[in-house]
Amino acid sequence: MTAPQRTPLYDSHVAFDGKLIDFGGWELPVNYGSQIVEHEAVRTDAGMFDVSHMLVTDVTGDNAKAFFRKLIANDVNKLGFVGKALYSAMLNDNGGVIDDLIVYRTSEDETTYRIVSNGATREKDLAQFAKVGSEFGVTLNPRYDVAMLAVQGPKAIEKLLTVKPEWAEKVNALKPFVGVDLGDDWFVARTGYTGEDGVEVIMPADKAGEFFKALADAGVQPCGLGARDTLRMEAGMNLYGNDMDDDVSPLEAGMAWTVDLKDESRDFVGKDKLVALKANGVKVKQVGLLLTGKGGVLRDHMEVVTDAGNGITTSGVFSPSLKQSIAIARVPSDFTGDTAKVIMRGKEVDVRVLKLPFVRNGKKQFN
Repeated sequence: MTAPQRTPLYDSHVAFDGKLIDFGGWELPVNYGSQIVEHEAVRTDAGMFDVSHMLVTDVTGDNAKAFFRKLIANDVNKLGFVGKALYSAMLNDNGGVIDDLIVYRTSEDETTYRIVSNGATREKDLAQFAKVGSEFGVTLNPRYDVAMLAVQGPKAIEKLLTVKPEWAEKVNALKPFVGVDLGDDWFVARTGYTGEDGVEVIMPADKAGEFFKALADAGVQPCGLGARDTLRMEAGMNLYGNDMDDDVSPLEAGMAWTVDLKDESRDFVGKDKLVALKANGVKVKQVGLLLTGKGGVLRDHMEVVTDAGNGITTSGVFSPSLKQSIAIARVPSDFTGDTAKVIMRGKEVDVRVLKLPFVRNGKKQFN
C-alpha cells in the first residue's frame, strides 16, 4: 500500500493540531478541532486552506493560445489581459469532464499561461495536456516546487495585507478572477471555492510554512477539508468525482455556462459530442435540494423522486450556515416543481428544490 503524499505544509498541519486523513492519496487535515468553527470563520472573518495538492502547470510556446483553444471547452479568447483567469471544463473525446480547472493568461503576447487543476486528477490531467500539447509544440512545466494556500472570508484580504503590507496596492486592485505575479514565484489571485471574497496564493514551497504561521498569527483560522466541503456546497460549487466526472457532460452538471460555442470555427476536444447532446436535448439538469423535515442528512447517491421521473443526489451535507441539510442533485430536465422527495434509509423525506447557490457572501440566496 502506497503511503499518502504530503504537501509542503504538512509540518504546519501537525504543529496546529490538524486531524490528518488520507484524502485521495494526500495526507491533509479534515479539521483543526472544529469544522463548525472553521466554517463560520470563513463566513464571518477569515480562514485558510492548504490546497497545495492541486497542480500548478505553466505552459509556454508560440502556439500556447491555440493549444488552450483546443484543450478546454471555454475559450481563452476571453482572457483580454495579463492576469485574467478563466474557469473551464477539460473534456475527453466523449464530452465527459476530465477535470475542471482555471487558466490564467500570464504574458502580453499570449505565449505563456498557467493552469491550476485538481489534486486527485493530476496524472490524467498531465496526460491530456501532453496529448493535446504535442499538436502545438507547447512546453509543460508542472510546478512541484510551489505550494498553494486559499485565504477566504470577508476579512481575508485585510488580514493577508497585515502579513504582506507591501502587496497592498496590487492586491487591493485585483478584481474577481484576476491574478497578479508578485515576483520570486509569488502569485496571488482573487479566486476561491467558498462563495466568499478572498484570494488564492501560490508561493515557493519552502516559504509556505512561515507564511501559514504568519497568517495564523494575524488571526486567519486554519481550516480543514470538512469546512471546505460545507462551504463549497453552500456556494453550489461542484466537486470533481461527485458532481462531475469522465462520464458526465458539463451540460448535465450545471456547467453549461463554461462551454463556449460562439466561435463555430473553434474545434475543442469533446465539442462534437456536446453539440450532438445539445441537439438531441439534455435529459437531466442540476438543482439544489434543501431537507425541510427532520430525520437525517442528505448524502450523495440518494434517489430523488420527482413527478417527471427519478434523479440522484451527487453531494450532500449538513449546512452550518442554514442549519439544515442540503444536496446537489441531477434530476430530469422536464421537472419544474419546487418540491420533491429523497429516499433516505428506505423512507421518503420532503425536500425543497432550489436554484444554486444556497449561500453567497454570507447570505442565504432563497426565501
